[in-house]
Amino acid sequence: MSHTAHIRSHRKPRRTATTSLAMRVGVTGGVLSMAAAGASASANAAEPVTQTLELPTLTADLASQVAQSADATQQAAANYQLQAERDAAAAKAAKQAKSDLAEAKHKAAAKKKAAQEAARKAAAERASRSTERTTLSASTSTTSSSTATGSAAAVIAFVKAQVGDAYVSGGTGPNSWDCSGLVQAAFKQVGVDLPRVSQDQSTAGTQVSLSNLQPGDILYWGGAGSAYHVAVYVGDGMFVGAQNPSTGVVEKPLSYDPPTGAVRVL
Repeated sequence: MSHTAHIRSHRKPRRTATTSLAMRVGVTGGVLSMAAAGASASANAAEPVTQTLELPTLTADLASQVAQSADATQQAAANYQLQAERDAAAAKAAKQAKSDLAEAKHKAAAKKKAAQEAARKAAAERASRSTERTTLSASTSTTSSSTATGSAAAVIAFVKAQVGDAYVSGGTGPNSWDCSGLVQAAFKQVGVDLPRVSQDQSTAGTQVSLSNLQPGDILYWGGAGSAYHVAVYVGDGMFVGAQNPSTGVVEKPLSYDPPTGAVRVL
């Protein structure tokens, strides 16, 4: 026995049957409660839990605002696209304008150059004609028809006798002539048979310089072999020819219409 057993406050109280029964019942009840709880939990775990979330319903005002926002976004996109197209068109137009300006300047420069060249040629041609007329006047001033003799004098007399007759294309006399018809008829008077047309008459004799003309020489206009007009040099810087329908057969100075060349057949 413990040495403190005689002290009452240190004695353990006895468990009565009632207490033991209560504990047993309690334990049993606890076990049953735990079993019941476990069974309930197992049953709950076997069935899926479904939870429903309620979303807010769009009101008419909110739907209208959403639609307006979408329209505004679409309009902004369209405006950006339109502005981009305008910018691209403006850039293209500026590039084309620059190209057109450069081409216009190039054409203007080319036209100016062509005009200057034409003016230079015209001036040179005028100077050449002036020199040619001066040379013809100087070279023929000492030549006189009175010095022509024989066949040349007869040719000169014939053409001078026709001055005032009409000019008719293809005319061979006796009162109307074309240029080559008159020349052919004049030389026929002295037994020289010339070709009918100007082109052939311009190569019928010996080519002579315009600065060394003699009465009776045949003058031609155009190239030798491709002449378009002929006449007869009569001396003193003068020629006789069937010029055109408005003048007929005339006697004119060489400066009136300077010839291209001359041939001598006598």
